[in-house]
Amino acid sequence: MITLDLVLPDTRYPIYIGESLYADAARIVAHLPQKKAAIITNETIAPLYLAPLQAALEAAGVAVTPVILPDGEAYKTWETLNLIFDALLGARAERKTTLIALGGGVIGDMTGFAAACYQRGAPFIQIPTTLLAQVDSSVGGKTAINHPLGKNMIGAFYQPRAVLADMAVLDTLPERELSAGLAEVIKYALLGDVQFLAWLEQHIEALRARDRATLAEAVRHCCQMKADIVGEDEKETGVRALLNLGHTFGHAIEAGMGYGAWLHGEAVAAGMVLAAETSRLLGWISEADVARVTALIERAGLPILSPDLGVDAWISHMGHDKKVEEGQLRFVLLRQLGQAVIEKGVPLAVLREVLQGRFIRRA
Repeated sequence: MITLDLVLPDTRYPIYIGESLYADAARIVAHLPQKKAAIITNETIAPLYLAPLQAALEAAGVAVTPVILPDGEAYKTWETLNLIFDALLGARAERKTTLIALGGGVIGDMTGFAAACYQRGAPFIQIPTTLLAQVDSSVGGKTAINHPLGKNMIGAFYQPRAVLADMAVLDTLPERELSAGLAEVIKYALLGDVQFLAWLEQHIEALRARDRATLAEAVRHCCQMKADIVGEDEKETGVRALLNLGHTFGHAIEAGMGYGAWLHGEAVAAGMVLAAETSRLLGWISEADVARVTALIERAGLPILSPDLGVDAWISHMGHDKKVEEGQLRFVLLRQLGQAVIEKGVPLAVLREVLQGRFIRRA
């Protein structure tokens, strides 16, 4: 097992990476302020992993309230969030009742936001069951729900007490979801580590084949990068924004197509291609660099073409992005492979060329 620590000015917490972790009661109980917990999961994950986790905790003397939500990005809403509050209040959950997020990024984000709000702050633990959540969304304390006008626009920075990333649970992950997680893995390489990019090019087939040791190394590398970045910039006032490579375009795809039509990782993958193409048109990276990016994304089983939303709709959706500053769109782009920058000076002509160009799927 691998243990990393995310260190912040006001707190620190461990990220455990290995196998046989998700129902490790002793490890979980060590992070509970009292022996009361609510397990927040969804209709897909509950039949697979809820019963073993609940049984292990109850055998350790923990009183458990299970909360089973509908599955999917389309349910990352106020209405679904209120189902968590209804269950907590119905069970007379206290401020020290720990909320345990058992699921992917949607469950993790909603559980974290619920914990931030419930009685003005309850503890929570992340047990991510998707690759995307293990390498990215479960670490760093960004919690949120969606709004019809923008993804993750309503939320809070609120850190978990621990993250348990179990490689074994990835065995039941659908192929499409596994590829979606690889998009975030590729993102880390492109934004800050060209040697990791070369490693991914060598190991992408092993990752898709779910080799556990290779998956654990990818999760370790991404979590370490994220822990270092979040440790430097918890509230995303600077360098942490680089983690949004591909996300300005990607969030527009998700909003424009309707939440759930594209998986988050799929939208990020296509968004990274558009970010690379924008970087090329600005004269920063070469055609060969763009080809290298698209080749790896395709090998990961991800889309390189974005839907044709129409330029005006694209820009409108991107105008709701959290990186907009003083009314100006800001993009995370590539000065070179492995070196991302935040850029707010993208000429509209360049943006239009990208949004009408070769990486937009024609009907």
